[in-house]
Amino acid sequence: MDIGVLLPTGTAQWGPADDPRDLIAFGRQAEDLGYSSLFVNDSLISPRIEALTMLAALAPATAGVRLGTAALLPFLRRPVQAAQTLASIDLLSGGRLTVAVGAGFPGRFGRPLYALSELPWERRFARLDETVALWRAVWAGATSFRGEILRFAEIPPMTRPFRAGGPPVWLGGATPAALARTGRMYDGWLPYPPDAADYASGLRQVRQAAADARREAGDVTPALFVTVRIDDDADSGGKALDAYARATYGMPLEELRTIQAVVTGTAEQVAERLAQYAAAGARHIVARLAALDLRSQRDQLERLARVIPVLGRPERQDP
Repeated sequence: MDIGVLLPTGTAQWGPADDPRDLIAFGRQAEDLGYSSLFVNDSLISPRIEALTMLAALAPATAGVRLGTAALLPFLRRPVQAAQTLASIDLLSGGRLTVAVGAGFPGRFGRPLYALSELPWERRFARLDETVALWRAVWAGATSFRGEILRFAEIPPMTRPFRAGGPPVWLGGATPAALARTGRMYDGWLPYPPDAADYASGLRQVRQAAADARREAGDVTPALFVTVRIDDDADSGGKALDAYARATYGMPLEELRTIQAVVTGTAEQVAERLAQYAAAGARHIVARLAALDLRSQRDQLERLARVIPVLGRPERQDP
């Protein structure tokens, strides 16, 4: 089991006196504590350090942890230029990049971002799949690309990533269509189902889709995005989670629990809940720490680090 952490790059997770430059030290601390990966998320909903800028800063500041996005929204960027940026980060990190992608959420969390990007909301999933196909083609040295949506008659020589084929690309999502697409063409699956039984069911469908596409089950990394809060007192932990949900999403904890995986309690209770997802097949956890300032984030980082040996200390992945 690999245990990674989501860096608090959004201003909603900073206190009034926090300095965003401390995120570099936060990443190094996570690596020293035994986390196997550092992830960043991507959005225009609220102010934050831009995802790929954060990863570029972390690449030379860290040594062995995997660096990833959870999840990158490719429609916010020009596709060819994004391929170049991702290849550059993969080079600078020595092949430690993992790119989880998504097409955006319905409603206020996604649709307005397409308007800002001057792209149509319709066919967003087809656009996402084609963008990933374009990236892989560019990383392999393609000089042109012709899809249904994206077409480039000439592509100049581009930066090649550290690894042949480029960094692995995961898909976030758990709709039947997303499960089928994950199994068919993606390198990993990063959902956030509230129930471990739903995770197990979804993973079976992903693996069936992979088998139908004549891929091996091991070709798709089963990961999990989960919000975590460790607290010795259930009442204070619940209040902290509720405050986090309202600050981050503008919704109460009760509503967030119906949408995303949320784990809270003592260290033992959190380990037990995460072990349920591990039993359901999850092999890489991306933990988002529910805290609203960097001091509290560091406290949660240290608390969760003590759970890592219980779930199995992660093995570092060679590039």
